[in-house]
Amino acid sequence: MNSTDLETAVTAARALAHPARLRILAMLRSGELCVCQLTAVLGLAPSTVSAHLRELKLAGLVAERKDGRYVHVRLAATAAAMAWIECALAHTAGSAQTVADAAAVAALRRLPVDELCRLGADEVRAVLAG
Repeated sequence: MNSTDLETAVTAARALAHPARLRILAMLRSGELCVCQLTAVLGLAPSTVSAHLRELKLAGLVAERKDGRYVHVRLAATAAAMAWIECALAHTAGSAQTVADAAAVAALRRLPVDELCRLGADEVRAVLAG
């Protein structure tokens, strides 16, 4: 292992060392999501979610695309990224939090992204409550 490999491994391990970032990766297993969808499920400030996404992107674990004013995030498709993600998420499978997050994502996928982004926090909570 050379120093670049070591630095890459440390960056990925650091990115995985936060519950919100693990939740993001677990949610992205079901496919690409808009940042507003992730923000709604996590219940965090948009700036906090962006900071978590920045860490995951720097580690090469997620990729993003811009669609107008919306940013969509997906799991990175590289073998190295998938190895890290699968290892980390193997330990979260079936947890109450990831099950609840998956249900919330399913509910939010029924709404157009532009409509979701216009809703206030109370309205999003109502959508998530079913």
